[in-house]
Formats: sequence, structure tokens, C-alpha cells
Amino acid sequence: MKLSVVMPVYNEMKTLPEILKRVMAVNIIKEIIIVDDCSTDGCREFLKKFAGEYANADPNNRIRIFFHEINRGKAAALRTGFKHISGDVVIIQDSDMEYNPQEYHILIGPIAQGIADVVYGSRFIGGPHRVLFFWHYLGNKFLTLLTNIFTNLNLSDMETGYKAFRGEVIKKIAIKSNRFGFEPEVTVKVAKMNCKIYEVPISYSGRTYAEGKKIKWKDGLLALYQIVRFSLLD
Repeated sequence: MKLSVVMPVYNEMKTLPEILKRVMAVNIIKEIIIVDDCSTDGCREFLKKFAGEYANADPNNRIRIFFHEINRGKAAALRTGFKHISGDVVIIQDSDMEYNPQEYHILIGPIAQGIADVVYGSRFIGGPHRVLFFWHYLGNKFLTLLTNIFTNLNLSDMETGYKAFRGEVIKKIAIKSNRFGFEPEVTVKVAKMNCKIYEVPISYSGRTYAEGKKIKWKDGLLALYQIVRFSLLD
């Protein structure tokens, strides 16, 4: 199977070179679709140089890079990336260091076996994780519970940033969110499509706000709205 890795980037120059190195090191034939969401910290310049150095240089890694001229949000960057996928399986890879690319095989396993359409990498069902914020954990569990109520699913981690999709599934979903509303929106929509959804345990190396974490409490309120919006109104 051919893998498409979609990576949204916004002001992650501290971690971008290393995460790209780790993604490219995964022993899977893949295309890496990078969407820079109008970074101002040097990411754009780095990516332009990176594209020149690595374009078509490695048969296992086809690099494709796109740039937003204004900052539109993570979901908007993903929407741009999804327009250009050609893989049988699609993985979302954040450009920080919170998720480990060496676990791609775990994430795409149920799809490769033909038993799943969508796979969520759960941070709460067994993988090692960095101990950080209690209120973030509680917020994640609450949003997951609310999503489960509206969708009749039994997910343990709706807000995970590690999700894999069959290519034909994600192509059918019209993403309307722009910022961090992607997670509840796509979850509601794959539930409505009656997709076969699996969860697998992943590791998680979360970061603090001092280390660059971007999601805020306002994004939690937006997620609440998105759950209701896409469950009942869309």
C-alpha cells in the first residue's frame, strides 16, 4: 500500500527538521505532503530549501510542499493537504515531536489487514506517555464522552492527533473547520458514514506551553460547538 503523510506546519521551526528526518526514516514507501500555514519563524524558508534538496532524491519519500499566504488554521492546512493525496492510506502527522513516526506500522495495521476504514491512535489505552496537564486530560475525556454520546461510538481518545484513513474515505469528507475543530468534525462524519473504526495504543510525548503547545481552552469550547454542529445541524 502507498502511504500519504499529511503534515500541517505553523511556527514549528524548533522541531520541524527533526520530525521530517524521523518521518523520512520510516521504512514505508510514501509521499509526504507538507502544508505551511503562513509560518513566520523560518519554517517557510527552511521548507523551500528542503524541497530543493530532497525533491525526487529518495524513491521512498516523495516530498510535496504547499504554502498558505495567510494563517488559516490546522484544519484548513489539512484540507489543503487532503486535496493532493494519492496514497491508499493517509496519516496525519503533526510537525511537533508529540507523536512517534516509528508507530506508523501500528496505526495502519488494521487498515492493511482489511478490517478497518479509520484508525485512531489512542494515548489512553496502554502506550507510554509523558505526564502533564490534568485539566487537559479531563477536557479530552469530556469531549470524547460527548462525541461518543452523539455518535454512539466508544472511543477512548477522540482528540488524538494520530489518525489514519483509507484514502477513499478521507477524500469523501468535506472538511469545513479551520482551526482545531477537525477532530470532532471528522469523527462525527466517519461515524455517519458507518466506517469501520479501530483504536490502537500509541505513545505520546506531550509538550508544555513553554515548549510550544498551541491549543487553548477556547479551542475546547469550539470543539463542543463542532460536536453539536456536525451531529445535529450539518
